[in-house]
Parts: sequence; C-alpha cells; structure tokens
Amino acid sequence: MRLRIDLAYDGGGFKGWAVQPSLRTVQGELEAALATALRLPEVRVVCAGRTDTGVHARGQVTHVDVDPAVLEAAAGRAGEDRFLALQRRLNGILDADLRVHGVQEAPEGFDARFSAVWRRYAYRVADRPELLDPLTRGHVLSWRGPLDLVAMNEASRMLIGLHDFASFCKKREGATTIRTLLDVHWYRDADDRAVATVRADAFCHSMVRALVGCMLAVGEGSREPEWAGKVLSAASRDPAVRVVPPHGLTLEEVGYPPADQLARQAELARAKREHTDG
Repeated sequence: MRLRIDLAYDGGGFKGWAVQPSLRTVQGELEAALATALRLPEVRVVCAGRTDTGVHARGQVTHVDVDPAVLEAAAGRAGEDRFLALQRRLNGILDADLRVHGVQEAPEGFDARFSAVWRRYAYRVADRPELLDPLTRGHVLSWRGPLDLVAMNEASRMLIGLHDFASFCKKREGATTIRTLLDVHWYRDADDRAVATVRADAFCHSMVRALVGCMLAVGEGSREPEWAGKVLSAASRDPAVRVVPPHGLTLEEVGYPPADQLARQAELARAKREHTDG
C-alpha cells in the first residue's frame, strides 16, 4: 500500500531535507519516526521537493510504501482509523518542529515527486522598521529599506515561462537548469510584509532564493526592472545576483493532477527527468 503523508516543518533546526550522516534532516527524522511507529528496521520516503538547509515547509508531500498488515498491526487503539492512528503516533514521536498534517492511502499511480505538476513557494520580507517582529525573525527576512513592489512585479514578468534558469541555479553535474516558471507575484500580506509567491513545474538548487535576490535589487532601486531579463538571457551565474538567506522561504503547496492522470504525469515526468538529467 502506498501512503501519502502531508507534513510541515520549521527548517531552522534541520540541515535540509535529504538524509546526511550524523546530521539532523527532515527525511532522517521522518523515516526514523515511521520505522518506530510501524515497528520496521527501516523505512524510505519520497518527497515532492527537497528543501535546502533552513528552508521551511507548510505543504510538503511525501509517499511511503508499506505492507497493509504492518499498518494494521501498528494501529494501536481498538477501532481507531489506521491512518489517523499512524498520524497520531508519528506526531507523538517527532519533535514539535516537524508535524504530520495528514496520512491517507494514495490513489493508484501516485508518486509524491513525479506526479506533481507544480510547487509553490513564498518568500517573506519585512522592509520597514515597524514590520520587524522578533517573534517571526526565523521566517521573515529583514530588509534595509522600503521596496517598490510595482517595479518588482515588472521584473518578475520577464522571468515567467520556459527558460534556462542557469543564471539563478547552482549548477549540478549532469542536471538540467531548464524549468517552466508558471507565475511570480509580489504582494503585501495582512501584516504589510512584502511576499513573493513563486510557482514552477520544478526548481533547481537555490533558484527561488536567487530569483528573489534579483528582484530585491530592483525593488530597492539599485537595478532597473529590465535587468532581470538580461540576467536570465545570460544563462550563467551573475555574481551581482544575491542569493538571499533561506529562512524567509517556505514551501507552501504542491499541485497534482486529477487521480486518473497521476500515473501518466509520473511517467512523463520521470522520462523527462531521465532524459535531461543524464
């Protein structure tokens, strides 16, 4: 049986998503908790998008394959729904900075990574002194002066579409930097903080933080909006583009197609990834 597990975490206490020897990671903590809850020697999970060190998630999605009998045996309380029971047990094992929001049987063909059609991130910035809240300092970037969101949105429009985002990605051997950026938009939230919402079919390493760094330079007036398009066209890392700190970034949501299209989407995405990533 394949389970879909939805989770959220404060990335400040993790060295990213992926398991690393002797380091605390989201994957490592979740897999250890699952192994304990299911009474198995080890468990392996697959996520929708690997987050970097310090990046948060409110809408991370994972899947894990388990024997139904094992799940039933671990249910615990008599008569309790086995999925709710697993969720309860996991949250009892995990530290408070990692929470499981849902456990359910995944539809046929579901793959947390390859079935996804988009990932949506948000980056939050406090750009005036009165917006600096000590209680949110671990999730919001403190910026040195007011930002022009109109200019930032003008710059954002030049980045939307299918492009080679090599200018905004940390290159990895054999991996493609071609992505489809579906939308980028800056707005003021209820607390008047500047928020960028960024949605794409997938992201390469440090891409969102580099995009935000580029747009912040425009927003503070040190660059014109057209500069974003010029950086993109160069298709190579520009040292003038600042990669902003990770703590302002949150994975908010992952989008999937209807259930009858999950397997096909996974097949297409896997074939594309194998072709472009070597």
